[in-house]
Amino acid sequence: MGIKSFIGRRVKPNKGFSEKIKVSDYMTRNLVTFRPEQPVIEVIEILLRKNISGGPVVNSRNELVGIISEGDCLKEISDCRYHNHPMEDVTVEQHMIKEVDTIDGDMNVLDAANKFLESKHRRFPILENGKLVGQISQRDVLNAAMRLKGQSW
Repeated sequence: MGIKSFIGRRVKPNKGFSEKIKVSDYMTRNLVTFRPEQPVIEVIEILLRKNISGGPVVNSRNELVGIISEGDCLKEISDCRYHNHPMEDVTVEQHMIKEVDTIDGDMNVLDAANKFLESKHRRFPILENGKLVGQISQRDVLNAAMRLKGQSW
């Protein structure tokens, strides 16, 4: 009565298949973006209305300048209450994360999964020629995995 392994026969993956699973195939291109001069109170309203947890901040040339998240907004709410000053005058630029990690749209989506695990980020913007073209989230990677579950990784 030993332990039996029910691992199926290993199948060789199709040559080159995993290299074709690119981030750009699964990233979101139609993004909600924010501007540095935008009031944080407006960002909070948009986050709630769109049911998102944050988004990229771009300048007038669509160049990525930061990321703002629910956590950044929560910190501002707390600071405003503590210091008793109105939120209407507080801008995204004052509270966004300015050092943003990005990934390449040509990266394998499974390698992107590892980047998420290493970094603890919830999203990565994707740039082309310095311009924001999309974003991949942990959810996008999960969707890719579900679409590919019947195929060899």
